[in-house]
Amino acid sequence: MGQPWMLVRAAAILLVTRQTLALSDIFEDGKSDKEILDNLLRATRYDKRLLPPVQETVKVDVSVLLLSLASPDESSLKYEVEFLLQQQWFDPRLKYSNQSRYDFLNAIHHHNDIWLPDTYFIMHGDFKDPLIPMHFSLRIYRNGTVFYSMRRHLILSCQGHLNIFPFDDPECSFSLESISYEMKSIKYVWKNDEDVLKKSSSLATLNAYLIKNQTSECNQKNNWREDGNVPADDDGHHGCDLCQKQFKGNYSCLGVRLIFTRDRAFYFTTVFIPGIILVTSSFITFWLEWNAVPARVMIGVTTMLNFFTTSNGFRSTLPVVSNLTAMNVWDGVCMCFIYASLLEFVCVNYVGRKRPLHNVVYRPGENPVIQGDKKRDSTGVANEIVSCTNCGPNPCTHTANNGCAAEVRKKEPPHPIRVAKTIDVIARITFPTAFAVFLIFFFYHYSSYTHSDSHK
Repeated sequence: MGQPWMLVRAAAILLVTRQTLALSDIFEDGKSDKEILDNLLRATRYDKRLLPPVQETVKVDVSVLLLSLASPDESSLKYEVEFLLQQQWFDPRLKYSNQSRYDFLNAIHHHNDIWLPDTYFIMHGDFKDPLIPMHFSLRIYRNGTVFYSMRRHLILSCQGHLNIFPFDDPECSFSLESISYEMKSIKYVWKNDEDVLKKSSSLATLNAYLIKNQTSECNQKNNWREDGNVPADDDGHHGCDLCQKQFKGNYSCLGVRLIFTRDRAFYFTTVFIPGIILVTSSFITFWLEWNAVPARVMIGVTTMLNFFTTSNGFRSTLPVVSNLTAMNVWDGVCMCFIYASLLEFVCVNYVGRKRPLHNVVYRPGENPVIQGDKKRDSTGVANEIVSCTNCGPNPCTHTANNGCAAEVRKKEPPHPIRVAKTIDVIARITFPTAFAVFLIFFFYHYSSYTHSDSHK
């Protein structure tokens, strides 16, 4: 099978050499580029169905120039990328004499008559607009080098680590390869061994933050052609044996990786800072009086409703996933703090309204926090309430310095109002401290994920 093919290729090369020598007069000065191309592409000397008759594999040099990057769609993880794809190869059948005054021939109108690589885009998403003649250029140089460039506008389907959203860096990739010629016939290589994409001097990012790009050969393990897992039918036969034979093989493929980052300032100004303000606003109730019911209820309910409104409005634009994301953690913890501050007020109000466990009655203006367990005499000396056993058959209670011989000291329980105020004092310290610890852990934990991903 290999020897006849090599003989045919050698014969084609010999024929091209003879025709080039015989038809040198058609390239003389004064001929237009159309006349030269018409003679080059005559059916008797050129067949676009055949590969360029070169000694080895047809090598196609590929280069990509980024033109614009559009803003991402958060709900679908898609970016719009516009680039210029440049391909260059050698076709000895298209050589023309140095007698011509043209350094290169503009073959845009002969696009359908010239052999072109069957470059196919895989893993890209969607094309935004169709390919029309004004979107490409085709040049043929004297030595037979063909330079083919076309503008493509892709909507790339990206992959992001949604478990740390919005601290992840989405990665978008696309590949190009020959759809029908195996590597022994066509081989794609990056021009000048480029390891990154070139960027236009007028590159417009449009809120798309590209932090890294890479070019490489495709990983054959991830190649769609190598996937031979086809389910069998009831009889145990594979229904796509023929299509597997057609598509499987060793094909040349080049890949591009575009790594973007999200606008952290946007999320801080629209999500995190408003959330911090609302949560800390709910802590204001701890500094109000325990019985200031209207003020404390208004602050607690208002902060909760505002947080619900803010989070729901922003969450509607986020990707719908089943796993837990950083935004879910943020919303859940902040809502727990706001709800806990409201429950703290309910607890304080309930405790403060309970009946005292002793019969001491306080006149208006007296402070139960100071006078709950002790009474002071006219000299200002604190007199504790004790239980006396010498007052008769039934023990009585009175002050400790009234001359009672046998005294059994009895500690009075704290007054409910004092307990309520103590709860508020504890909440003033524990709630802000716990929220500060959560903020430090939250941002440190997810920023460490971002740094580890960027070093990969």
